[in-house]
Amino acid sequence: MPDHHDALETRNPAAREREQFARLPEAIARAMSAPGWARHLKGVDPKSVASRAALAKLPLLRKSELLALQKEYPPFGGYNVTPPGKARRLHMSPGPIFEPEGMAADFGGAARAAFAAGFRPGDIVHNSYSYHLTPGAYIMEAGVHALGCAVVPGGVGNTEQQLDAIAHYKPAGYLGTPDFIKILLDTAQKAGKDASSIKRGLVSGAALPASLRAELATRGVSVLQCYAIAETGVVAYESEAQQGMILNENLILEIVRPGTGDPVADGEVGEVVVTSFNPDYPMIRLATGDLSAVMAGASPCGRTNTRIKGWMGRADQTTKVKGMFVHPEQIAEVASRHAGVGRVRLVVSREAEQDVMTLHAEAEAAAHAGLADGLAGTLASVTKVRGAVKLVAPGSLPNDGKVIADERPVG
Repeated sequence: MPDHHDALETRNPAAREREQFARLPEAIARAMSAPGWARHLKGVDPKSVASRAALAKLPLLRKSELLALQKEYPPFGGYNVTPPGKARRLHMSPGPIFEPEGMAADFGGAARAAFAAGFRPGDIVHNSYSYHLTPGAYIMEAGVHALGCAVVPGGVGNTEQQLDAIAHYKPAGYLGTPDFIKILLDTAQKAGKDASSIKRGLVSGAALPASLRAELATRGVSVLQCYAIAETGVVAYESEAQQGMILNENLILEIVRPGTGDPVADGEVGEVVVTSFNPDYPMIRLATGDLSAVMAGASPCGRTNTRIKGWMGRADQTTKVKGMFVHPEQIAEVASRHAGVGRVRLVVSREAEQDVMTLHAEAEAAAHAGLADGLAGTLASVTKVRGAVKLVAPGSLPNDGKVIADERPVG
């Protein structure tokens, strides 16, 4: 059996970068034929966006903004190129946020992830994602269909009935959350039903602890995970090497400093931003709200695309201090107004039954003169809340993507 889904996965990284950015101007031009993108990218010449530096100058579209935009410009905020009536399905995710599904095969790019997890033509696959309104089940189903697999549409709940189907059809593969496959196996064991045909799984939608992966392995099920979002499908996936997640071939990834659109250095934790080439529902610099970091080097499995560390938390760290909302964007703005400031972190705590905030800012010792007072003044001006400033050595703040750390006791 081949080790890789296709030759795109093993191409030279520099060639991949050239090919993707050669395609990007046309993708942006197509996106701007939709009114939402025309508004969002007003004044942008698509032909000029042919490099990573040029892409980084475009405004972010925050996933957190889609709810309000879709209410103002229903049904999709004007970001869909294909009209709703010409889509295959019209989905609704929690929020609610609405997403169209186009007519393209493997529209969510799940085939690569499924192939890496060991799915092959002729396999029967049990899909336990919800088929009710949300796109997850259809993203995964389309991916394994593209590989030539048959799907048992198990959906959510009805565990006993799902086990009856598993015992009868004997699927080799599982799609769903990592928790639910354990529930299926545990219930099968208690009920005396046969689920032993399942040998491999591709999971997403929840954390996969090492302990759970190990337990499933002892029960004969090899499980890999992928990271996916409704707007673009599978962003990255694990291979048998289990050393980070490999970026999908149908999008461009950036990691930016939370609260800004500024890319960070490889290895630094920041917000995941994706640009897709989906002709029906394109995304240009969609800020997902998820944290991750780029890993150095290529995967030992031979796939050459960028690797990320997987999901590392949420980038939206907005908190309320003394009755005022303080946003990561505001903290980034404070830092940007002062030369010589590196990474910053606002720590919110309680003292004498009062909210207290302290801005920790990395700066060389030579830049300290007057810097703390200046930062304190800017912090009060921007956030409308007074706070202390503590200057620290460059590289001393944690590399965890946190711009605001709320350390107040709960309860």
